[in-house]
Amino acid sequence: MKSSMKNQVINIRPGTIIQGKWHHNQYEIVKQLGHGACGTVYLALFQHKHVALKISRQQASITTEVNVLKALNQVQGARLGPSLMDVDDFVTARGVSFSFYVMENLQGYELNRFIRQKGQEWLGILTLQLLDDLDALHQAGWVFGDLKPENLMVTAPPPRLRWIDVGGTTRIGRAIKEFTEFYDRGYWGLGSRKAEPGYDLFALAMVLIQVSYPKRFDRGADPARTLKTKLRHAPMLQKYVPCIERALFGKYSSSKEMKHDLLNSMTTRSRNVSSTSRRKHVPKQQKKGIHPREKYRILEPIGIGVVLLLFGMVFMMLQSL
Repeated sequence: MKSSMKNQVINIRPGTIIQGKWHHNQYEIVKQLGHGACGTVYLALFQHKHVALKISRQQASITTEVNVLKALNQVQGARLGPSLMDVDDFVTARGVSFSFYVMENLQGYELNRFIRQKGQEWLGILTLQLLDDLDALHQAGWVFGDLKPENLMVTAPPPRLRWIDVGGTTRIGRAIKEFTEFYDRGYWGLGSRKAEPGYDLFALAMVLIQVSYPKRFDRGADPARTLKTKLRHAPMLQKYVPCIERALFGKYSSSKEMKHDLLNSMTTRSRNVSSTSRRKHVPKQQKKGIHPREKYRILEPIGIGVVLLLFGMVFMMLQSL
């Protein structure tokens, strides 16, 4: 096992057995899933089932994240994060001590892949779900902080956007403790790193933008202008442009406000499409503005007169014979 103090990456070989010091549960490491400023997450086997295990040298960080997971699990009516399964310490053969916790291993799709496979109409639906979850989180007194695609997963069935790492979750009012530059409003010069709902909503707007720009892009000399330009040149996001812009520039004070606007943009679009579809089925007017049935009504007396005239001529011819 190797640990880098610079970025807190703890390298554990697949097949290594992690045994808890206090609870004595054993976890077999399968592979690394990711890492951040506060530790490394691994896929592990416990009693023949896959779990996610996060390990760190920073006991205080592990304790904070465990408290967050407990708080999320207590939020009524919302299943915000993965279920917490175990919390313990691990001591290596060399006497080095690490703290870890074990959580439910959520399985599903990365957001961009799901949208490519299932269709871009899912982007709005999943965003509405996430806004509900963020509102529940904010009401509980927390900000997610490090909101980015790597910390999100679409689980199914039914399809639902869930977060899989709460390492950046911060109490409202405090300084954001973990962030990724591209999704951080401070990096773009559009706000502070104070934990408040608007911080998460900015990051959510950036998550939506990266669906159209998966390779990301530089902020340039004028970051605000860069974001506006990129947003307005993203075909997939056109019906969401006003809503995303307001989130980028701090116009929302709550997730509910953003959800309301997003829902309106989606329903307005649907009504416009429906009206256009109906117009396509309206019969074209005749050049002189006369309905075909009216034409038949006008010609009907003329036709009868012609028939009577012909009948009279035939009758006169027969009389002359």
